[in-house]
Amino acid sequence: MAVFVAIGAFLMTLAGGWTAQRVTDRRHLVLGLAGGLMLGVVGLDLLPEALKAAGTEVHGVPAALLLFVAGFLLAHLVERLLAARRASHGGNEHNHRAPEVGLTAAAAMVGHSLMDGVAIGASFQVGGSMGTGVALAVIAHDFADGFNTFTLTSLYGNARRKAYAMLFADALAPVAGAAASAYLAIPEGVLGGYLGLFGGVLLYLAAAEILPEAHHEHPARSTVLCTVAGAAFIWLVVGIMG
Repeated sequence: MAVFVAIGAFLMTLAGGWTAQRVTDRRHLVLGLAGGLMLGVVGLDLLPEALKAAGTEVHGVPAALLLFVAGFLLAHLVERLLAARRASHGGNEHNHRAPEVGLTAAAAMVGHSLMDGVAIGASFQVGGSMGTGVALAVIAHDFADGFNTFTLTSLYGNARRKAYAMLFADALAPVAGAAASAYLAIPEGVLGGYLGLFGGVLLYLAAAEILPEAHHEHPARSTVLCTVAGAAFIWLVVGIMG
């Protein structure tokens, strides 16, 4: 049953990526929406779950928040190192984005989707009603995952075939995770730490890369509205499935 439900997540992820690649003539709107979706996922979904799962504190600060900050700084460090490496090998100094950053970010999205599949499988082991609730929540936000995976890969200058490959991997990940859940048992604290770290990475990409790019050539109100709409969509999903 868990694998069957994960197929719904597979299809929803592909639908999100298909939507992102179909509206390239409104690139600034796509990026604005992606930034809002990522902001909503981090602030309204990942961080609350991370704080709930990783309840321990380190020197008076929740471990999940420390890892959240670490994820933000890690993403910044990796991007700077890759950009510097590219520049030293004759890369375009006016285009500081290293394609490796986009692939790394998309790979992180794939890893997150894999964990979603594991969550589906684990929840069905607890009970049918819980499994159904978790599955619906995962399927609902996998549209945003697919949208963001394709957008992130493309934004950093990767070829479209690589964007499609990462999208397909992201779509397959929940199915693989659900199938593997019968053999995996992830401690709650480890899961919470992972969510915090991943949330920091996503927030960096949204705030430092996607949203500035969205407003670079088109500082329009419609772009801001798309960002607000993206965050509101995640709020709606979290509220309905909570």
